[in-house]
Amino acid sequence: MIFSGSIPKLALYGLVVGGVLVGCGGGGDIKIAPVTTDTSTDNSVNNSNNVAAAAENPCASNGIIQGTYDGTNCNYSTAFADSGNNITTDITLVDLANDGAHLFSGSLFIGEAHQGAELAAAGISEGGDGPQLTVEAGATVAFLDNTKFVIIMRGSTISAVGTAAAPITFTSFSDVNGTLPSPEAVQQWGGMVINGFGVTNKCAYTGTRGAAGFAQVGDCDVAAEGAEGLDESYYGGANDADTSGRLEYFIVKHTGAQVANGDELNGISFGGVGSNTVVENVQVYATYDDGYEFFGGAVNVTNFVALYVNDDSIDIDEGYNGTITNALVIQSATNGNRCVEADGIGSYSSKSAVTITDIQTRNLNSRPTIKNLTCIYSANQKVGGTTVSGAAATGTHDPGAGLRLREGLWPTIENALVIGSFSVAEAGSDNWAIRVDDTVADAFVAGNASITGSLFAAEEKSSKQINGQDVDVYLTANGGNVFADITGAVNATASTDTGLQLLEGTPPIYSIAAASSLPIITPAGSRSYTGALSTGATDWAAGWTYGIYSANRGQALWFE
Repeated sequence: MIFSGSIPKLALYGLVVGGVLVGCGGGGDIKIAPVTTDTSTDNSVNNSNNVAAAAENPCASNGIIQGTYDGTNCNYSTAFADSGNNITTDITLVDLANDGAHLFSGSLFIGEAHQGAELAAAGISEGGDGPQLTVEAGATVAFLDNTKFVIIMRGSTISAVGTAAAPITFTSFSDVNGTLPSPEAVQQWGGMVINGFGVTNKCAYTGTRGAAGFAQVGDCDVAAEGAEGLDESYYGGANDADTSGRLEYFIVKHTGAQVANGDELNGISFGGVGSNTVVENVQVYATYDDGYEFFGGAVNVTNFVALYVNDDSIDIDEGYNGTITNALVIQSATNGNRCVEADGIGSYSSKSAVTITDIQTRNLNSRPTIKNLTCIYSANQKVGGTTVSGAAATGTHDPGAGLRLREGLWPTIENALVIGSFSVAEAGSDNWAIRVDDTVADAFVAGNASITGSLFAAEEKSSKQINGQDVDVYLTANGGNVFADITGAVNATASTDTGLQLLEGTPPIYSIAAASSLPIITPAGSRSYTGALSTGATDWAAGWTYGIYSANRGQALWFE
């Protein structure tokens, strides 16, 4: 389904059932078998009509009870699924007619939070051993409030395969019923957590990652985001080839909340997710914390869009070794931290120099590859911080910026287009295009880290130094990178400022191969342009994403 603005308003009856009756204990579900563990009362269905209703009901069943269909929406109470009431059988959420949505009043946890010996006892050793959540192309799934979120437990999988014409959307009740406070509203529901058996440097191993003899030492059960009490879940293991399923043409909107243990939930958190997981054409839109956060693992991502993420759009930590190919990141005019924040080693500051060297030598630090990134960030400043050049202090996290590389990271980045040259000058601020912390600088000199064929445009070019040179000076001399000379506010779109042309098109998100005021940059590899998108290439973001193109958004991009 392609929507213009918010998802079309659905029947209020469905919302009332989903938000009130189901909240009173099972009123949104139909009993389909004798129930011994569910003591809730079914107030929504005449029991004499149960057989006929079940035959017409497209809602999912958890093997004991079935969601209630109101003619438009499927409603699921906390008796169907919630924290501590995990789904332990395969379930399917179909594409409902008339723009209907699957409305969950509780959290949706697929599988159980086993750890240690419990995993072996339950027969859980890899993805596919546990239950699967299947979501049909075009389906919309919504959650009551920001205490509710989705977890795919280790061993469980999600198969959410949309199409460009019928993407899958996970969002909030407020989005579905038209009560969002603004198009960029966040914290309307929690978000998604996907866990796997991939490597994390918070666990102990023998041998070298990826080589024969590599093995886990003892248990590897790292508490995932939001893991406390009934919300617990764990990730980690020694299987970087694990699978947690498939996400294709998949959109997550309006997420983020600080949950019981103090974690701020992201759009999607990937904990130890392996390389046999498919993540292609996936978007996060309007998230309070990070867009994607990778805790170890080796999952690869192709065609990623992050729009209006308040913290880091891509956050990497704990030994993530995957590849991100084609990423379009656009911050809000008034909020957003870094397009990429990447750490090499979890709990880095607590590690000795000997331990850090050992982790790096055995390939246990983060070594991400990022190809074809467009990063458009704003000059917003953190609320409570020092304003610069008249910039309003509107950010909920740290100031808008480009790439921050730190804590023992060994990155490979090519064909990045990083633009912070809009609206307000950023000289002397923290709105830098790139920062390479001391703990990563040596990796560039030693050949363990590289940035090639990339173009950076911001008044505050860089922070810190590599080999005694400012980062921008070093990267200009090493890797064929270009840093634009900018003074004052500059708009990088071709239609606005002919002095610096980096972006074109409608909307202006496509890279221009040769900028009028810059040397012609030679992209890395065989590509003819730098960044995620070009008017001369297939526009992989068109037709399914939300918030970018005029036919399917609530507001125009701020720099158009």
